[in-house]
Formats: sequence, C-alpha cells, structure tokens
Amino acid sequence: MFKKKNMQHGRKLVIFTNRKSIVAEQIRTVRANIKFAMKDKQYKTLLFTSTSIGEGKSTLASNIAISFAQDGQKVLLVDADLRKPTMHYTFNKPVSPGLTNLLMSNWSLSDILKDSGVIGLDLITCGPIPSNPAELLGSLTMKNFFKETISIYDLIIFDAPPLLSVADAQILADICDGTVLVTSSGITEKKNLYKVKEVLEASNAHVLGIILNRFKLEKNHYYYEYYGEKE
Repeated sequence: MFKKKNMQHGRKLVIFTNRKSIVAEQIRTVRANIKFAMKDKQYKTLLFTSTSIGEGKSTLASNIAISFAQDGQKVLLVDADLRKPTMHYTFNKPVSPGLTNLLMSNWSLSDILKDSGVIGLDLITCGPIPSNPAELLGSLTMKNFFKETISIYDLIIFDAPPLLSVADAQILADICDGTVLVTSSGITEKKNLYKVKEVLEASNAHVLGIILNRFKLEKNHYYYEYYGEKE
C-alpha cells in the first residue's frame, strides 16, 4: 500500500487508486501469470517493452511493480527509457538524479534511489537524457548495476523503449532474466509483431508472455458479472 503521505500522480496507478476494479484484478492476474512463468527458476530481472510508442508499457510496468510490492516482495522499478522517460511523471518525482547519473558520473546506488511512496517499492528515474543511451545500457557499469541490485532486491523491473524504435530494449532483453511484451488492441500491427519476434530471437530474450492492453470487454463479460461494476 502507499505510505501515509499526500501524493499525486501524473498517470493512473489503478492498482492503488481502485484496487477492487476490473483493471486492478487483471493486473493481479498478470502478476500471478508472471510468478507462474518464473516458477522453479531464479528470475530477478524483468524487462517491459512494446512494439512501438503509445502502447502503455510504462503504465503497466508501474502498476505491476506496485502489485508485486503489495504481494510482499522488495521491488525496484527502473526507468531505463533513456530517450523518453515517464516514471518521474508517474510517481511525481524529479527526473534527476537517476540511472544516467550512475552510468555516466559514477554516482552510487544510494545516491539515485527514490522513495516511490509505495511500501516495498523503490524507484530509479532516468536522470539527465544522454546522447548515447544504447552504449550506456550495454556498458560494464550497467552490468555492475545489475549485479548490485540483484543482491538487494527480490525483483527488478525495467521499463525500456519500444523494440522497433531503437536498440536499447534489445540490449536489455539479452541480460534480463525475462521479457514481457506489451501490445495495444487496435494499435499494434501484425507485421510489427513478426518483426518483434525476430528481434527478440536475435537477442536471446526469454519472453514470459505478451500483454494485450486496452482491450475493451463486452458488458456481459463474466468480469462484469462477477465484480458487479462498470468501467
């Protein structure tokens, strides 16, 4: 749950604001499916990406990170979209200091950690926008960052840029334990999904699953019947 403080957010963190809603229940279902996919395996780093911009990956990554924290895990959410970061808006935090301060200026982990306002969830925002995001994400310093955070947290969730836009997500998919792909109903083109499949295969990513976002349920769907609410 959120700590007792006055917090406002630029994006809808429905897993907190409306925990009994259909959407919140679907987020918990995604959490359960991720846990099932990680069963009997040591998965500590998860990458969230999408085929293209505007498919909701950042909002989903934030809500699912909160969901895991609500489940009693110690979670770190990292804004690894070093081109168009959003997590500072989502949690109403300054963008700097952040990940790029650590990668470019040798700041320590404790220097860039932020209190997300959620019990069990720490946050790392982007930091100053760099001129060479792909090089930073593939650097030795980034690999050392992985090693350090893995020793501290139960789960680290990375929000990365879309796969078909730049190479950043492909670099992270190669070093993260699992990748979750977000697609948007009515937006994602089938041809792009095939391209993404090729990119993920080339990067040796372990895809845990695909989330179809913004799919509108019919009013007679069993979710409505069971939960007795409308959204």
